[in-house]
Amino acid sequence: MHRQETMKLQDLKKIFRGSCKTPASQKIDETSKQVVSQLLGYSHASLEEIFQGLQSTEKGLDEEEAMLRLKNYGLNEIAHEKPPSWYVLLLKNFKNPFVVLVMVIGGVSYFLQQYDSVIIISCMVIVSVLMRFIQEYRSNKAAEKLKALVSTKATVVRCSLPGEEAKSYEISIKYLVPGDIIHLSAGDMVPADVRLITSKELYVSQSALSGESLPVEKGESLKPKEGSSNPLEMPNVCFMGTNVLNGSAKAVVLSTANTTYFGAMSVSITGYRTLTSFDIGINKVTWLLIRFICIMVPCVFFINAFTKDNWLEAFLFSLSVAIGLTPEMLPMIVTANLARGAVKMSHRKVVVKRLNAIQNFGAMDVLCTDKTGTLTQDRIILEKHLDVEGNDNDEVLLYGYLNSFYQTGLKNLLDLAVLDHSEIEAQLKLKKEFCKIDEIPFDFTRRRMSVVIQNNPETQLLICKGAVEETIAICNQARVNGSVVPMGTEIIDKIDAIKRDLSNDGLRVLAVSYKEFPVIANKEYHSLDEQNLIFFGFLAFLDPPKLSAAEAIAHLNDYGVQVKVLTGDNELVTQKICKWVNLTNEGTLLGEQIDKLTDEELKPVVDKTTIFAKLTPLQKSRIINLLKANGHTVGFLGDGINDAPALREADIGISVDTAVDIAKESADIIMLEKSLLFLKDGVIEGRTIFGNIIKYIKMTLSSNFGNVFSILGASVIFPFLPMLPVQILLQNLLYDLSQTFITFDHVDQEFVLQPRKWEPKGIAKFMVFIGPISSIFDYVIFAVMWFVFSANVLGKQAIFQSGWFIEGLLSQTLIVHMIRTRKIPFLQSSASLPLLFATFCTMLIGIAIPYSFIAPGIGLTPLPGSYFYWLVATLLSYCVLTQLIKTWFIKRFNYWL
Repeated sequence: MHRQETMKLQDLKKIFRGSCKTPASQKIDETSKQVVSQLLGYSHASLEEIFQGLQSTEKGLDEEEAMLRLKNYGLNEIAHEKPPSWYVLLLKNFKNPFVVLVMVIGGVSYFLQQYDSVIIISCMVIVSVLMRFIQEYRSNKAAEKLKALVSTKATVVRCSLPGEEAKSYEISIKYLVPGDIIHLSAGDMVPADVRLITSKELYVSQSALSGESLPVEKGESLKPKEGSSNPLEMPNVCFMGTNVLNGSAKAVVLSTANTTYFGAMSVSITGYRTLTSFDIGINKVTWLLIRFICIMVPCVFFINAFTKDNWLEAFLFSLSVAIGLTPEMLPMIVTANLARGAVKMSHRKVVVKRLNAIQNFGAMDVLCTDKTGTLTQDRIILEKHLDVEGNDNDEVLLYGYLNSFYQTGLKNLLDLAVLDHSEIEAQLKLKKEFCKIDEIPFDFTRRRMSVVIQNNPETQLLICKGAVEETIAICNQARVNGSVVPMGTEIIDKIDAIKRDLSNDGLRVLAVSYKEFPVIANKEYHSLDEQNLIFFGFLAFLDPPKLSAAEAIAHLNDYGVQVKVLTGDNELVTQKICKWVNLTNEGTLLGEQIDKLTDEELKPVVDKTTIFAKLTPLQKSRIINLLKANGHTVGFLGDGINDAPALREADIGISVDTAVDIAKESADIIMLEKSLLFLKDGVIEGRTIFGNIIKYIKMTLSSNFGNVFSILGASVIFPFLPMLPVQILLQNLLYDLSQTFITFDHVDQEFVLQPRKWEPKGIAKFMVFIGPISSIFDYVIFAVMWFVFSANVLGKQAIFQSGWFIEGLLSQTLIVHMIRTRKIPFLQSSASLPLLFATFCTMLIGIAIPYSFIAPGIGLTPLPGSYFYWLVATLLSYCVLTQLIKTWFIKRFNYWL
């Protein structure tokens, strides 16, 4: 008979959907919602229903059916965001708003055969784009080399033909399909989302997905937590990307590739990225500039056209003014600043994948961080060993050590923490004085394990270590102050109180108990022997914070950055860690509480909350988006699969080189060392870069704004063009070239203490108040040229243009030093040597040009020596008035740059 067609995944969704719905208010990716709903359905369904839905059996698929399904479902490969080709990356850098604006002006210039303008503009665009491309291309290559290798094999059960006996063999995980039966054992990476059929002592690390540092027990007979909407809390399902730490299992593949929980997250982080704070800020400034040009340039055109009666000349002149108004060097200056910052960061062992991220670092006012592996060391330490009275007791530690040392099952992170006290092995002379008799392994029902040891010929000692509740249930006595007493209500209450206090302090607690047995030859111990034990004490564990965490958080607070913790771990452990690193907790919110709130209800809450615990990856992403909607520039620090969506949604995503691939792909910055102290350096570097960029923007726009008023007045007053188009372009080029050295400038210490964002309104206000100051002194020079040098007729336009060319260039160059600091320039704050040198050279070149051989070709002529007395007086007056206005502006609006 012809084999029945393989059931589609969509059909399976109809069977299992509906057991738990994601709240409608949670705006997450539709694919992710479907996958979560499907997994919850699988967890609650019986194995018979699952086999029926998947059209499979415990014997597995045959090869023919597997090939049909492979063709139907595709390879079991996760969608990764591949790095763009070099030519794609190069073309993307032309999408910068300022680059597009300058290219449009260049295109108009070419159409009007203004080739000198085209050459100047082309050089600016090419240099800017190439600088950004080279840096980002190198960073992408470096990030690719950091990717970790993962296991690529899985043990599958299949038969060659229908009806034949099934066999187990290894295949590449990319050839797995839904309905396959696989075997899992310690060390395996789970290759797909699977439902357990059988298992033995199975422990799985889900830290990459959930953020929980301890392994999770899994078993086919374990029931999902009632009412839970988090698929990671389903104990009978294992997830792609997690790792088997102990035990073995047989499982059926439920879903593969992008329909897995891991895959759904991967799909959600590929493709279009949301605009960051930097992108939004640049766009706002660009549109401010475009509106400004659209208003001022037509005014210049019509005034010159009507007063000079030469429409073509007026059009060319207004085009030159448009070029002069445009900070065409901004893309190059932005890129040069960011590239220099990236080089500095590389010296601190930090790979900058996206240059814009450095400026976002400076704008960041909220840093959200995962806990496990970022704030903590991702290892467990034994924090306390207490007796029933709650006092430190070394004997409890000795008994706990004997249990961990002699067990042959999984030595999990808790056991390794106990075994870190290796001095006990020598102290007890374990190899000589003790011998192991038997072991009662851990199982999910008992939630404890025991070893039986002997160090004297008459008795054998059973030492049990496990969950407190399950241990109390098998104890009828307790050891109190060295004596064994009956386990009464008072002692049980005391034990419960100590356990509760330890748990509330964020510690993970195990109980230690024991019992002595007479020596019986060939006796085999079983779980039934775990009765009437003596309760001895507690072992309390903690995932300790990084040594650099407290200092890094203190630095961030000093620089105005609020730190929030977003973790999949429980709230008690997280609160303890926050206390250790001196992070003040202003409120805690759990994932299940978040799901009950709409976005509008959650918006004000996220600002007031410090700890977000028991989160799913999509809840982390939702919190990031709401913080951004509240006007914050948000950074996120994480290294797990569960952190990938949040890393992508944040304005700046930060990860480490040991992170999973998907996290490194989503991050903007990758740390090669796990010290958090680089965060302070990144914040300072970002704010310094922003300061230098904003210096250029405010200098250029305010100066150009003032020049427009001067041009408008001169166009009306004088019977000739106040400056030829080529003169405007040359003046603008010299000024802009000198400003490229702003990248080497420093900023005042006060500037870096607070987050810095793009504020177009602030820039517009700065233009309006500071720009016209230059016009005042332009008109002073106009008066000097008119009345002193009689440059008010057509025959003397070269003298006028030369005088204004020099004054305009020198005033624009000097204003750099007035604007770059809120302090008194040269006295309280001096520019860097490169910037001082560049401005000095620009001023010398500007003065020399009218006397050079190129002067006649561009319409300039030498000026009389007396002109320079007037020039010096004008420039000094300009600096004094600017400083006075600056002082008033700072007092009035409480900001400068």
